[in-house]
Amino acid sequence: MLVFMLGVKAQGVEKLKVGDALPAFSLNSEVYGKVTPADLKGKVVLVSLFATWCGPCQLELGQVQKVLWPKYKDNADFKLLVIGREHTDADLKKYNERKKFAFPLYPDPKREVFSLFADQSIPRVYLFGKDGKLVHASIGYTAEEFQHLMETIEKELAK
Repeated sequence: MLVFMLGVKAQGVEKLKVGDALPAFSLNSEVYGKVTPADLKGKVVLVSLFATWCGPCQLELGQVQKVLWPKYKDNADFKLLVIGREHTDADLKKYNERKKFAFPLYPDPKREVFSLFADQSIPRVYLFGKDGKLVHASIGYTAEEFQHLMETIEKELAK
């Protein structure tokens, strides 16, 4: 019997809570370049943590491709960071040859960035307001949760 856990809160202590600051990290992709904390200042930042083998992650990223990315990709006040936990640039390139996602995928081969946000469980989404503070976090994927995320992005961009 195959069971998927969608939208279920993981056991254990969360590393970030609403109101916490965006952790300082750098992402480096051979394909998409480098992202540093300075690049994120004053922007609404969506951090999406995933793995290529994760079923719920595929559902969520499908919605990012279909709904979220087309709506916000040209908004100068918005930054999307989709980070592949334990994946290299080569892994993500191969993965994206199949998926054809238009948004950037950043590698995190040693879980260095992921570990700033969590110890386990994916997909995870963290939305930070223009002030750099966490305004929304979720674990797992449900259509309702994704809709709530979209509404929260709208609200944060309007500030």
